Amino acid sequence: MRVNYLGPACLGIDHPALDGYDLSRFRPSCYLVEVSEDAGVGGPLMEGDLLVVDEQKPAQHADLVVVELDGEQRLFSSHRIGGRMRLMPTAGPCESIWARQSDLRGVVVSQARRYGW
Repeated sequence: MRVNYLGPACLGIDHPALDGYDLSRFRPSCYLVEVSEDAGVGGPLMEGDLLVVDEQKPAQHADLVVVELDGEQRLFSSHRIGGRMRLMPTAGPCESIWARQSDLRGVVVSQARRYGW
């Protein structure tokens, strides 16, 4: 699923999902992305959710990770297989891809949801 880059977490970005959310607890290596409309409105990730991504955290098994593909940032679930990593899409076609740690743009460390749609 696509995610839209919003900027560094330390900038004090104004977003409805951040109401009462303390961004100062995150490292300077963190940035924010918003989940796009292809996530839908049901499930653990929904359109409009805000994700805090740490670009310095190494990915482990079953992490949510951001990868840049074809000029778009996309969200995947990581699956470690030996020293390699298989990335499974979180929505859409179920075609997985192989990746190296260096291919990743960061690991999701927190999620904020806007309530009251």
